[in-house]
Amino acid sequence: MQQIRIAILGQGRSGRDIHGLHLKKDTERFKVVAVVDKMDIRRERARAEYGCDVYSDYREILGRKDIDLVVNSLPSHLHYPVTKDLLEHGFNVLCEKPFVPTVEEYDILVALAESRGLKLLVFQQSRFANYFLKVKEVIASGVLGRIVHIGIQFNGFARRWDWQCCLEYNGGNLANTGPHPLDQALNLLDYYEGMPQVFCHMDRCNTFGDAEDYVKLVLKAPERPIIDLDISSCDAYPCYTYKVEGTRGTLKGTMAHIDWKYFKEEEAPEQHLIREPLTMGEEKLPAYCSEKLIWHEDSWEGDPQAPFIAAVQTYYDQIYLLFTEGREHDIKLPQVRQQLAVIREAHRQNF
Repeated sequence: MQQIRIAILGQGRSGRDIHGLHLKKDTERFKVVAVVDKMDIRRERARAEYGCDVYSDYREILGRKDIDLVVNSLPSHLHYPVTKDLLEHGFNVLCEKPFVPTVEEYDILVALAESRGLKLLVFQQSRFANYFLKVKEVIASGVLGRIVHIGIQFNGFARRWDWQCCLEYNGGNLANTGPHPLDQALNLLDYYEGMPQVFCHMDRCNTFGDAEDYVKLVLKAPERPIIDLDISSCDAYPCYTYKVEGTRGTLKGTMAHIDWKYFKEEEAPEQHLIREPLTMGEEKLPAYCSEKLIWHEDSWEGDPQAPFIAAVQTYYDQIYLLFTEGREHDIKLPQVRQQLAVIREAHRQNF
């Protein structure tokens, strides 16, 4: 079996606990040949865990010819300059989210990759999370009718004081957590041919930096449901991840459990418009529209940890097929560009 040789830049939460965790298990298809990290102890741990070469500066790998893919999991503000340097030196790159701060930087990197015939990927693995796939499956089944409103909440209560709460490092809830639910939201909106209308309100609540930790983002596009996205760090009672309202029913659930209920048109009482005041009985007492609908209910149970593990697995499955069979990855770069344009408009409205 062909092995894809990988270099990982950074041994933080993404480099080690997401990419590294998967690659240590997927050794038939992938081989970590190099790891870069500034910390001595992390380099030595990587040498022991992967059996690879280690470096303190990514520029030390630029002369190597035995690397098929570089995973850029460095801090967010380094994604653009380091990815650009890697592409200029002929490397295929998988960049962590948030990809880059601006659409202009995106255009530069994509043009550079295309001109060199290189593969450029962005790690938006949440598109493959099992709870999200279930939400899409229920919507596509049509049982909820025409979808009117989709509420998405990636909420919790937390105070933050690290670099990811600083704008200069491309931090904040929208750039840090936001690429996951926003990618899902735009995928459900399915308006990649244009730019949706964007309303966004941001606030700083429990952060020690200057970036936002509360985001209310509303997306609207022609003949699409309105999408209402919350990314809040001041919600001590998070109640759902998804709530989908349709003309025949509703879905509500978390990453671990989803319920949905709906009625069938053919089972519903036949009704017609009555313009006169509604009355009840011979005494013509005031009445209100009421009927008995037959509700059908279903549910889905998932492992709370499974969405993250399965999503990474699927993402790397597609990487392998891209390199070995030339099969296109489902996360398309123009879709990432639309996400960056939405983020830029959200920031424009607030900063």
